[in-house]
Amino acid sequence: MQTYSFGDVRLDRRADVITGQIVATGSLVPRRFGGGRKGELAAGRFLDSPKVTPEAILDIHVMRTAAAAQGRRIVAIQDTTEVNFSGRDRSRRGLGPGADGKAKGFFIHATVAVDADSEQLVGVLDAQIWTRPPAGRRKRRQACTVEEKETMRWITAMKQAHLRLLRAATKRIHITDREGDFYPLLARVPEGDDLVIRARHNRKMPAGGRLFDAADAWPDLGVSEIVVPPRGPGDKPRRARVALRASRVRLAKPESRIATSDPDEIEIGLVEVREIAPPAGVKAVHWRLLTTLPTATREAAAEVVRLYRLRWRIEQVFRALKSDGLALEESQVEAADRLFKLAALGLTAAVRILQLVDARDGSDRPATDVIDAKLIEPAAAIGKTLEGKTKRQQNPHAKGTLGWLSWIAARLGGWNCYYKKPGPKTMAIGWRQLAAMISGFVIATSDLAVYGADV
Repeated sequence: MQTYSFGDVRLDRRADVITGQIVATGSLVPRRFGGGRKGELAAGRFLDSPKVTPEAILDIHVMRTAAAAQGRRIVAIQDTTEVNFSGRDRSRRGLGPGADGKAKGFFIHATVAVDADSEQLVGVLDAQIWTRPPAGRRKRRQACTVEEKETMRWITAMKQAHLRLLRAATKRIHITDREGDFYPLLARVPEGDDLVIRARHNRKMPAGGRLFDAADAWPDLGVSEIVVPPRGPGDKPRRARVALRASRVRLAKPESRIATSDPDEIEIGLVEVREIAPPAGVKAVHWRLLTTLPTATREAAAEVVRLYRLRWRIEQVFRALKSDGLALEESQVEAADRLFKLAALGLTAAVRILQLVDARDGSDRPATDVIDAKLIEPAAAIGKTLEGKTKRQQNPHAKGTLGWLSWIAARLGGWNCYYKKPGPKTMAIGWRQLAAMISGFVIATSDLAVYGADV
């Protein structure tokens, strides 16, 4: 990780501090997460500094993710979200058109790491943040090479995840939804890595026929039960029984005016997932998953489906960043460069909140996945005051683990150890209280004293 300097304090440390403040306050408004007028001014200087970039802000969290991924099978999930300022874009500066071509906005293409076995969120791996030029959609599509197209972000993210996990993870599996289904991505999976992607295009096959028709002649491997992620806010996950079919297929390189060095055909696995007897009024699950993973047995095909289902984790991150959480689209920051930095800070804060939610049932991962080691003892002292006399009211997790820290945050957020499990809002409130209670300890450290924040 590259080290940057900002004033008397390393930039990576300053970015980590501000992320903690955003988590603590549940806000991306500088006057709120700044912890008072002094903190607000410091946050403003941070966002205004030309030395501060979104990449620099993300660096400390990427390094922490790589360390946490050590020895684990990691799923690298990538997706794109839009931040649209429709109805509140009059004073925005430096932004291009959003997806609708009208309102101003920008885009975030993020990659997050998820443990393939525990399914817990490990951290941020990459984020590309950009705004579109006024020239619009036609010019983007007329780009001369793949590398010049906006879709290149998928390949760039895959390569970044590979490099950042190369010496850490024992296995790297890249997951994308249908938008990432384009031939150069399928053809450029890094050596030693695997891919699961939901097919979007009914591609031609070298021997004739189309991809989507191929599975019709295959025998069923059996029936599996899956959890279908919710489709939108307010929706709930549901269970579905699905029939599985799988085999290997060969895909032909699409005809294009743009020449590439990609092979004329590739071999890849295809898993078809078709829901049996869906509930009335509910759209049936029908996924076609392209993968480099094994597919020969029902168990292997079911594992591909399980891994693809983890793609939901990045949608949770985007919701925590936007309307269901930190409300990035409601930010009053106007200039594009400041908004991009704020988006990088918000992304890392959203991931941290969800990590605490993941750990609510217990995680033996170290708490240093999300906080500095020197905060363990202050947190332990606070945690002792929250324990009751009954076994149910005592922290059941080993000191210094992420589960232990999550229990403390949940208690401070109002959870009483009974009834339903604490959610993201409870965790965010609890984190804020924890931050306030150890503020004296943190401010006593030199770098945070310069920042002037509560935590």
